[in-house]
Amino acid sequence: MINQYKINTKDILKKCLFITALCLVTYSCSTEDKQTVARFAELVMADEFNDDGVPNPKIWGYDIGNGSDTQAGAGWGNGELQYYTSRTENVKVENGVLVVTALQEDFNGSSYTSARLSTKGLFEQTYGRFEARIKVPSGSGLWPAFWMLGADCGDIVWPQCGEIDIMEYRRQEPTLVSGTVHGPGYSGLTTPQGQITKAYDLVNDRFDTGFHIFGIEWGPEYINFYVDDVLYNQITPKDLEVTPNDGSGDLGEWVFNKPFYIIINLAVGGAFPGAPDSGETFPQSMLIDYVRVYKSSNN
Repeated sequence: MINQYKINTKDILKKCLFITALCLVTYSCSTEDKQTVARFAELVMADEFNDDGVPNPKIWGYDIGNGSDTQAGAGWGNGELQYYTSRTENVKVENGVLVVTALQEDFNGSSYTSARLSTKGLFEQTYGRFEARIKVPSGSGLWPAFWMLGADCGDIVWPQCGEIDIMEYRRQEPTLVSGTVHGPGYSGLTTPQGQITKAYDLVNDRFDTGFHIFGIEWGPEYINFYVDDVLYNQITPKDLEVTPNDGSGDLGEWVFNKPFYIIINLAVGGAFPGAPDSGETFPQSMLIDYVRVYKSSNN
């Protein structure tokens, strides 16, 4: 399997031959007949984080600040507490992994700093398999996420532009991660429907004790969510019940037939994890071993 091969090359060959090996890999999965199973064999983007220093500027840019100059507003629309920077104290490549670090410090009016990277304007794609191998931090009040936004966000307002959350985690539920979509009528800002989401339970283990692969396989009428190649959810247009669910049978608009870009961030605080516990230890880091994107060889 690709993951075992990567671990071996990392220890023995320092990943020198890894990209070549990846090009020969075909992903497949088996699941219930009622679900769409995708095959995306052609590797189109991979960052293996081989070179120490700053992340590859041909792939990654940064969102800087506390969100006050964005559509979301201060706190990034979620009541988050951090100020995002591009400093090496908050984001760097070291020993074969991308390290995103949250610090407790007074910085530009915020009590914490961290980093938020994106491929906006650098790499955007419609459909495919998007995956990353990640180790989440163990601290309280942290919100590590691997997700995507429509490339037209900024030109049109969220949630009309669409959001796909491939992985979100909080320590209150250490065996769970969630996969979610947000769009018009199912943004999560209104009740009772909220966003369309489902959690995956890592039985007899915690996500913060090791690396795991989080991914989606996305086509014109479906988004499949995976953890370690286990398909645990599929979302299709028929799942998009509008908010509020008044029994009308109306469906929200499917806004996932256009290019999206990737975001990796480590937030501090916010509505999802709450604030860090008093006395929580910092720094706390999220480690990313690789990010890969595939497309269908028929595209």
